[in-house]
Amino acid sequence: MGRAFEYRKARKMKRWGQMAKMFTKIGREIALAVKQSGPDPESNPRLRLAMQNAKAANMPKKNVESAIQRATSKDADNLQEIVYEGYGPHGIGIVVECLTDNPTRTVAAVRMHFTRSGGSLGTSGSLSYMFERKGEFVFPLGEHDLEELELELIDGGADDIEVNEEDVYVYTAYEDFGNMQTKLEEMKIEVKEASLQRFPTTSKELSAEQQEEIETLIDKFEDNDDVQKVFHNMA
Repeated sequence: MGRAFEYRKARKMKRWGQMAKMFTKIGREIALAVKQSGPDPESNPRLRLAMQNAKAANMPKKNVESAIQRATSKDADNLQEIVYEGYGPHGIGIVVECLTDNPTRTVAAVRMHFTRSGGSLGTSGSLSYMFERKGEFVFPLGEHDLEELELELIDGGADDIEVNEEDVYVYTAYEDFGNMQTKLEEMKIEVKEASLQRFPTTSKELSAEQQEEIETLIDKFEDNDDVQKVFHNMA
């Protein structure tokens, strides 16, 4: 996952560059978690993860509390998770994950960006064969003994571990995401970020000019507050 990891890291830094948009997206993650399983993080694993991601992003505590309160009010938005799939320029497969209170608005915007770029919006599930869903956990390496740490992580369901000078990146099968979350909590490891990712099973090489077209399209998707994540199979 070396090259893919470096690219995702660069894209992530760019994607979360604007603080206001970042807090909006995390706030929606918190709201959906509360809607699904209640406002108590002790009994709501998804909310705990969303709050961890908020902390890693330096989201103020008052913003987190406000998102939880809004989600429990009678006027709370009815958020829905929707995944759109399609092809961008040069045959690049793109998956757009959204959290929205207005699917009509969201699909119109997603379709517009695909169409204007020369691509097309596909049907649900049409690109599922092109991507593999995996869990990703990131936490500081700190003073951990790497050999012992790896054994514990494998026991928790890790199927790939990457380490740099500062952080540990742990990848799990989709179905082992919850097991790894529990394992890290038992080990009292404070996770900087945890999420489900989509890794392309095959990738497509493009020229520098073509890559720029795809990156411009991705930026347009990510500028939409309804869009949480964008995945593609560009090498």
